Amino acid sequence: MIRLSVPLRQALARLSVPVLIAAAFGTMLLGKADTVLVERTRMALADLLAPLYSVASEPIGAVREAVTEVQGLLNLREETARLREENERLHRWQAAALALEAENALLRRQLTFVPDPAPQFHTARVVADAGGTYAKAVLIATGPFLQVQKGQVALDERGLAGRVTEVGGRSARILLVTDMNSRIPVVLEGSRARAMMVGTNGARPRLQHWPAGMQPQDGDRVVTSAESATFPAGLPVGVVHLGETGWPEVELYARLDRLDLLRIFEFGLAGILPPEAVTRPDPSVRPRH
Repeated sequence: MIRLSVPLRQALARLSVPVLIAAAFGTMLLGKADTVLVERTRMALADLLAPLYSVASEPIGAVREAVTEVQGLLNLREETARLREENERLHRWQAAALALEAENALLRRQLTFVPDPAPQFHTARVVADAGGTYAKAVLIATGPFLQVQKGQVALDERGLAGRVTEVGGRSARILLVTDMNSRIPVVLEGSRARAMMVGTNGARPRLQHWPAGMQPQDGDRVVTSAESATFPAGLPVGVVHLGETGWPEVELYARLDRLDLLRIFEFGLAGILPPEAVTRPDPSVRPRH
């Protein structure tokens, strides 16, 4: 073993740091001077390590796939249980519906029931949020071949949306049920209690003027009433929802925030419309026999 003197060791210790700094600067300069060489060296090292990475990644990928498959099996089991429960519930509802359908048919035969004629309707496209006089209203495009009249009822694919209030040559204005000027007589299907649904300019109209002792309950289904001949009975409106203040509101079936198409129905009801807004037959035209 070679023994170095103390002065020599001290001299080497003092020189080691400057030598390392010089080597680092030299490497940096070499990298700046010949980037192609550095890039080739880096890629050669990457090529050398790529098989190792591949071999190491296969077990990790297998474990990951196994964990994903186990999670999928667990989710599939939960989904199967949920679908089985939902299927059983639908079977129960189907049995109840078939029993009610048979009972309804029997009662109709006994009462010689005459069904109401199917109402006529036209489909119109919503073209704008009308605003103007009403805070909650939309415009529909009518055109020359779509005859729309005041008082006709507008529904989307889910439920009641509003009523025609103004008619022009190529457009008509629909007053939505959420407008504060809207007043709609309704019935709570559970208790058969009558009430008035009043718009608030918000997303949910409120219920007012229900009979004493028949407080609307959360979840009650709301349909239109035939009071004052403004709406036909039984049009789907929504479900009672008790607001933060405890006041009963109506969660509407109709999606008034995304109206694209509306069906305009003619039920032949005059209601509270002025005489000039009601269509009457032309006396000069005689009916055919």
